[in-house]
Amino acid sequence: MQGRAPGMVLKTFFPTCCASADSGLLVGRWVPEQNSAVILAVVHFPFIPIQVKKLLAQVQKASQVQVAVLGTWCHRQQEPEENLGHFLEGLGAIFSHDPWLQLCREKGTRFWSCKATYHQMSTTLGTPTEDQVMLIFYDQRKLLLSWLHPPAVLPGCQDGETTASTGGLADIFDTVARSEVLFQNDQFDEGPVRLSHWQSDGMEASILVELAKRASGPVCLLLASLLSLLSAASASWLWKLWPLSFIRSKLSTCEQLRHRLKHLSLIFSTEKAQSPMQLMRKANMLVSVLLDVALGLLLLSWLHSNNRIGQLANALVPVADRVAEELQHLLQWLMGAPAGLKMNRALDQVLGRFFLYHIHLWISYIHLMSPFIEHILWHVGLSACLGLTVALSILSDIIALLTFHIYCFYVYGARLYCLKIYGLSSLWRLFRGKKWNVLRQRVDSCSYDLDQLFIGTLLFTILIFLLPTTALYYLVFTLLRLLVITVQGLIHLLVDLINSLPLYSLGLRLCRPYRLAAGVKFRVLEQEAGRPLRLLMQINPLPYSHVVHTYRLPSSGCHPKHSWGSLCRKLFFGELIYPWRQKEDKQD
Repeated sequence: MQGRAPGMVLKTFFPTCCASADSGLLVGRWVPEQNSAVILAVVHFPFIPIQVKKLLAQVQKASQVQVAVLGTWCHRQQEPEENLGHFLEGLGAIFSHDPWLQLCREKGTRFWSCKATYHQMSTTLGTPTEDQVMLIFYDQRKLLLSWLHPPAVLPGCQDGETTASTGGLADIFDTVARSEVLFQNDQFDEGPVRLSHWQSDGMEASILVELAKRASGPVCLLLASLLSLLSAASASWLWKLWPLSFIRSKLSTCEQLRHRLKHLSLIFSTEKAQSPMQLMRKANMLVSVLLDVALGLLLLSWLHSNNRIGQLANALVPVADRVAEELQHLLQWLMGAPAGLKMNRALDQVLGRFFLYHIHLWISYIHLMSPFIEHILWHVGLSACLGLTVALSILSDIIALLTFHIYCFYVYGARLYCLKIYGLSSLWRLFRGKKWNVLRQRVDSCSYDLDQLFIGTLLFTILIFLLPTTALYYLVFTLLRLLVITVQGLIHLLVDLINSLPLYSLGLRLCRPYRLAAGVKFRVLEQEAGRPLRLLMQINPLPYSHVVHTYRLPSSGCHPKHSWGSLCRKLFFGELIYPWRQKEDKQD
């Protein structure tokens, strides 16, 4: 304490659960950087000083927190003896600490008296030196169970409340959290030291919780072994062969199963979480998997009740026939004079008959598979026991298979349209005496002879007159393809929502908001002249938006995320829009 200026304000954090405790010693930690004292418990009479010091040494060794006797606590409403105060003052010689706190609750009033005396400075100056004390009450249980997050934008405070920075409060939260071993003793123990703290009425315990803790180790070890076998089987060289590797990388079901396997491997890992963030991530994954399986079982029970799978199978073939019939009507409309447009009749007839033949093949394929549709749907419905996300991924893959003819129409139209667009752009550069330099990836000047200009003019004229017919077919089938991609995108959005939403963190924020702390706020309890300032420290919960942003789980990310600019550019130039992510995709 050398070089310290007298008269500084000393902040004393006092637990509200000890406000009615019997008189005794104040046990806590002194934080010199903050000029603060964090009271953790009250030691009751009778006690043996050597036993108190032994207990504090054990707590320091277990928690790595410098716990010490910081002063005395006197509750005059429960102590009729007038000489108790003099006895408590004499304890400072046995448990020496600078500063030595003396907290007292006045008898018959609501006032408190607080003093902080420095014995070392009193010996050098000749007179006792005292500091002004600010008494701050805090809820020990909430502070122990909460986790202080990094500084963030906090909600607006109400009148009479002050928002505190989290920087100076990290030591306070850390002290209470690491001193949990001190709270294993209470005032009802038969040992030599009796304490009052947040568990003063007895240790909170549950037989079911203890049994679950003991059984979780072997269960997690067994499940981790099974999951490691599944991971090894999924990484086998057989899946790396060409057809299987291609199918595995394109199907949403395989991506979702791989994603869930990673979650389960992390949940049932025998490694202990090293930080509250890792623990919260495990809890969010566990709740996400449990909710996913519960929703899947509900879907499974709904599908298998009242023969709904048979009803869906009987309705699927007529719906497919209806879609094919509407496509045939659309093609016949395009082969005529759509919207009064003058089309190239030869190209129009060739494209129309080509697509009608594909529709005929598709109808034949559907009727060939109709006897097996109910069995396929039954096994698909049974996969819902793996989770709703797996069932939705299978539904997305089924939609992709059922609309494969629309995808083929889109690919044919896009390739023809893209070929003509790039052909017209190349011929337009020919008219201007330019050409595309492939090596340097730029447009250079070039001289063309008369024959090249004549052939280029003929090709440009042919392409420009055939472009409206091709563009119309491309526009129609692109709209159909975008409709299918929109439906699949909504399914993928729902799957990602279940996979990545931090449900456990949101539940904590809703039911136990103090568990996720963004900071604290102080409310004035008493402010009178000649009396210590008394404040109540309350935890500021983390806003819901910050909870989602901080604890959001990573999604599978198997589908592409195009910006509006790249999407419009691809549509204009006829580039293919895939429902999955390509390795060479560049996100704008």
